Amino acid sequence: MACAAARSPADQDRFICIYPAYLNNKKTIAEGRRIPISKAVENPTATEIQDVCSAVGLNVFLEKNKMYSREWNRDVQYRGRVRVQLKQEDGSLCLVQFPSRKSVMLYAAEMIPKLKTRTQKAGGADQSLQQGEGSKKGKGKKKK
Repeated sequence: MACAAARSPADQDRFICIYPAYLNNKKTIAEGRRIPISKAVENPTATEIQDVCSAVGLNVFLEKNKMYSREWNRDVQYRGRVRVQLKQEDGSLCLVQFPSRKSVMLYAAEMIPKLKTRTQKAGGADQSLQQGEGSKKGKGKKKK
């Protein structure tokens, strides 16, 4: 087996891994969060991380059935791992704005709330709550 230094940085097994737990503000550092809670996102998915990274021009691929070892919940929404290429064949950076894995994680956490899927969900949830509250009127005991 060849040592890690002998393999090319462009090999897919040399890409960095980003699990959704790294960016999740619901997790503690012990549970796997790797960025400050103020910059983290609520329950990101691997697909969202992939969308954000590929939109900026990074070479990305999604491994849907991989799971983070510290994740106790086996639900589909918590599954997935994103592999991102940071360095090219010659060892130079793919994109200068991403010199490290932390810079990629911070960028993804910053851009995920701006995704169309996130902004539409927030708008739709408010409307459904208001409709639900309106239908509850009149139910319950009358106050004297």
